[in-house]
Amino acid sequence: MDRTERFYKIEQMLHSRRVVPVSSFLNELEISLATFKRDLEYLRDRMNMPIEWDRNAGGYRYAIDHSGARSSALPGLWFNSSEIHALLTMQHLLASLGNGLLGNHIAPLQTRLKALLGSAEYRAEEIETRIKLAPANRRILPLHSFETVATATLQRKQLQITHLNRQTGQEYTRTISPQQLLYYRDNWYVDAWCHLREDVRSFSIDAIRCARMMEVSAIELSQQDLKEHLEKGYGIFSGSGINWARLRFTPERARWVSTEQWHPEQRSGFEKDGNYFLEIPYSDPRELLMDILRHGPEVKVIAPATLREAVQKMLESALAQYIT
Repeated sequence: MDRTERFYKIEQMLHSRRVVPVSSFLNELEISLATFKRDLEYLRDRMNMPIEWDRNAGGYRYAIDHSGARSSALPGLWFNSSEIHALLTMQHLLASLGNGLLGNHIAPLQTRLKALLGSAEYRAEEIETRIKLAPANRRILPLHSFETVATATLQRKQLQITHLNRQTGQEYTRTISPQQLLYYRDNWYVDAWCHLREDVRSFSIDAIRCARMMEVSAIELSQQDLKEHLEKGYGIFSGSGINWARLRFTPERARWVSTEQWHPEQRSGFEKDGNYFLEIPYSDPRELLMDILRHGPEVKVIAPATLREAVQKMLESALAQYIT
C-alpha cells in the first residue's frame, strides 16, 4: 500500500467510525507507529484535515465543531495518485490567467494543487520538473477583455463588444449574451447568443478589442440547447446545417489518425488496401479545412463535392505561391 492509498484508508476509517485507536491504524494499514505519525502530521499540516486525539475514547477522530457536528475531512476534492499528476494541467491553466478576475483565488488554488501533487509518491518539485506541458499556438490574451467577458458571463449580463474579424481585418460591434467560456486548443473563446444574427456564435476573446458589460440581463439558453448547437459538428464553429465529410488517409498516415478522435460521432475503419477512412459531421468547414490541409498529400477528401473543391482551391492557391 503506497502513501496515497494509506491517505484514502485513513480518511475512510475516520469517516466510518466515531473513534479509531492507533492499533487499528497500524494493523489495517500494516505500517509502523513512526510511519503513521508522519502520515498524520502530513494530513494535518498539509491537507488541513481536522484530526484530533480523544484522550477519553483512546483514539483519533475528526474534530467536533461548536454545533456538535463533525468537521468535514477535506475542504475540496480527494484525488488518487494518477489524478494528482493530471492536476499539472490545472496548474498551467491557472498560470495562464495572470492577475485578473481570478487573481485573488489563483494563489490559494496553486498552493493547494502543489500540496496535492506532493501527497503522491514523488515530490511536487520533481513532478513539475519532469512533466511539462507545451502549449501550441497560444495567442496573447488581453487581460482587460478577459476580465470583462468573464464577469459578464458569471453575472449573466449582456456584453457590447468590438471584435476583430481576422479574415477581413475589419472590426465590428456586437451585442451578445455570453453563455460560457471555452478553453480550446490553448486559446480562450466565449460562446454567446449574438443579438444581431439571432444565433449562437463563438468569439475569440483575444480578438475582442473592447468589451463593456451592460445592465441588461443576458438571454439564457439551456445547457442542452447549447450543447446540441455547439457540439453537433466538427470543431469550434457552429452552424444550422450538418454535412458529413468522408476522408481517406494513406496506410502510413493511418498509424496516427486511427488513434485520434476528431468528433464523438465519427465513423471510421480500415479498407482492404490498408487505407483508413474517417467520416465526421461538420457545419462550418473552416476548422476542418485547416486540419485536412495539415496532412498534405496523405489525405484525400472523398465527399462532399463542395469540401473537395474547397480543399482543391486552397492547394492550388498555395502552389501558385511557389510557381515563378
